[in-house]
Amino acid sequence: MSGRLIVCPTPIGNLEDITLRVLAALREADVVACEDTRRTRVLLDRYGVSAKLVSYHEHNEQERSRELVARMQGGAVVALVSDAGTPLVSDPGFVLVRACVAAGLAVEVLPGPSAALSALVASALPADRWRFTGFLPRKRSALEEVFASPETLVAFESPRRVAASLATLAAVDPDRPVAVCRELTKVHEEVVRGTARELAERYAGEAPKGEVALVVGPATERDAPDLAPALEALRRLVDAGAKPRPAAGVVADLTGLSANALYRALTESSAG
Repeated sequence: MSGRLIVCPTPIGNLEDITLRVLAALREADVVACEDTRRTRVLLDRYGVSAKLVSYHEHNEQERSRELVARMQGGAVVALVSDAGTPLVSDPGFVLVRACVAAGLAVEVLPGPSAALSALVASALPADRWRFTGFLPRKRSALEEVFASPETLVAFESPRRVAASLATLAAVDPDRPVAVCRELTKVHEEVVRGTARELAERYAGEAPKGEVALVVGPATERDAPDLAPALEALRRLVDAGAKPRPAAGVVADLTGLSANALYRALTESSAG
């Protein structure tokens, strides 16, 4: 068969969660591109898979992608894995997939484990409309904008920052439902559900341990900040000759609103 890329999700904790199709793909591949060769070797050894491994991570994506595309153009089958879960989902892989598509190479994506999906289902929060935002931003205004999502929000967060992020949410909407999902599929898996205020207080004294996914219920219309007065001030600055982007930053600093939200609202209103 002609060269191609196979994107292979791997377990997020419990090694028994690997699928038969992924194991078959790893055995078939001429080379396995992985985020950490040592971690992937542990998985492969568990299932008796002997495969050639090459590193593929955020620091060598560009160079390694060119090498792997050349191999595939020569007929090689490349399997792509990350340390855990599905590649590209807050993990390396986008550069390689895009390079394969640009080169006309086939890209096969296998289903498998995903911390984001596991957390969403375990949260018991609405799953009909949801948004994954990767790792939460640190800047307060950007964080508040993310939390204003009208869909259920799924995000990854450092255990050390869980309390601070929840405190930011609690200051805006203390009763917003939240689930802190910790160590999913592992021995010490834990899902703690409650309001933003309750969980901010719970983790203020002691940070959760292990890998954490936060699931936040959708914001209601009353939670969304009123941009109208600030947007009017921004329009006046722009009409007076100020450049929109810097002006949005100035208004954001004065009002505590998101500069990105103000700039987006300005451009959307101008387009309309």
